[in-house]
Amino acid sequence: MADDKKLTTRADDFSAWYNELVLRSELADYSPVKGSMVIRPNGYGIWERMQRALDDMFKETGHQNAYFPLLIPESFLKKEAQHVEGFAPECAVVTHGGGKELEEPLVIRPTSETIIYHMFAKWTQSYRDLPILMNQWANVVRWEMRTRLFLRTLEFLWQEGHTAHATHDEAEQETVRMLHVYRTFMEGWMAMPVITGLKSDGEKFAGALRTYSCEAMMQDNKALQAGTSHNLGQNFAKAFELQFQDEKGEMAFAWNTSWGVSTRMVGGLVMTHGDDNGLRTPPKLAPIEIVIVPIWKSDEQQAQLTAAALKLKEELTTWTGRGATDRLRVHVDLRDGMKPGAKYYEWELRGIPLRFELGPKDLEKQAVFAARRDTREKQSMAMDGLPAAAAALLERIQNDMFAAALARREANSVRGPITYDAFKALMEGNGGFVFAGWCGDAACEAKVKEDTKATIRVMPDAEFRSPVAPATCLCCGAPSKAEAVWARAY
Repeated sequence: MADDKKLTTRADDFSAWYNELVLRSELADYSPVKGSMVIRPNGYGIWERMQRALDDMFKETGHQNAYFPLLIPESFLKKEAQHVEGFAPECAVVTHGGGKELEEPLVIRPTSETIIYHMFAKWTQSYRDLPILMNQWANVVRWEMRTRLFLRTLEFLWQEGHTAHATHDEAEQETVRMLHVYRTFMEGWMAMPVITGLKSDGEKFAGALRTYSCEAMMQDNKALQAGTSHNLGQNFAKAFELQFQDEKGEMAFAWNTSWGVSTRMVGGLVMTHGDDNGLRTPPKLAPIEIVIVPIWKSDEQQAQLTAAALKLKEELTTWTGRGATDRLRVHVDLRDGMKPGAKYYEWELRGIPLRFELGPKDLEKQAVFAARRDTREKQSMAMDGLPAAAAALLERIQNDMFAAALARREANSVRGPITYDAFKALMEGNGGFVFAGWCGDAACEAKVKEDTKATIRVMPDAEFRSPVAPATCLCCGAPSKAEAVWARAY
């Protein structure tokens, strides 16, 4: 475990705080390959729980998992002009294999649209073969110049959903449905509120007809693009001859969608909830929800309290009040020669949602001393009925963490008329989400980015829009065609 030196505070240097926290809570470490990372068990445990929840949600919406090759013929990427232009600078290319130069270079997948739609074309003849609803859990490689653990690395883990449909409307419905699956997960499991909406053409996925996004606010008031869903139109279908015979007997091109989230979400979890004492993990995603720390001063007490702690763990983990497949996840810290305070420090750093301290006096009272990680509030809890009480407290912690993150986002969002000079000052200062008008001109979008490094995160869905629509463009003052959320972003 890392040393006991305090973390750099978020207020002093948010970036340094983030890097220190990821390393010292043992979520990840730097690998010998510059720009790539090793995901350690603490971090991978969170990713596994993310995977499990999302995978269930994908299957509930009719999607099946498959796996496609890591290596893609270079010619495939060149078939869709916007796609290759967007990804060419980030591609890693294999030119030699088995000691020989390859006849055609192979690209290590930066994303899998090209090879997947090649295969879809092979499997599709009739409208009866549609829709195709597939997902793959995989790694991808994008040769990023500026990297950061979890947020932007040369190689990362993700899921990418790919579908084919008979009509535009079916594809659009799928695109929006999966966007809201992501939102449900991010808010319900990550306790991270997001704003959903449409990306501008300048920010959309290379080769897409339109892109929708989930945008979250981190504690430094920057936006994190947490997940995207793309209506690809017929661009890839035409490039890869993904055709089918429709009900009239005529040949038509399919309509495709793709959507993905990645291990970037682990970074989003850290920056949404972490504090100056370490990580704070939402209970639903915590590999360990409860840690029990027995406290003893003699060998006799050690034996007695160890037995009591293990018995308590058994009672907690065998309780089925949340269902047979959702047992409380409990760890007992029996390490000898380590003071209780050092254990508390370590478990706080790692973000375990709930800590039960069990000393001789607690045992006499048949109680535990419970400490919440999110608020650091403490209370005594009776052992009688503890599993149900602990589960209820964990649920309250989950809900409170979401409420706190939502309140913080709203407190740092600006709505209503704002001058361009005031906007620039805000972006240079505390930042935040600014809901303001946009004339629709890409030149204004580019000027704002050049002046402030802020971009249009989304044109928000109806439920997030301001009560009074902005009348003029934030940048040029011309009549507004859409409300946009402007912010600096990761």
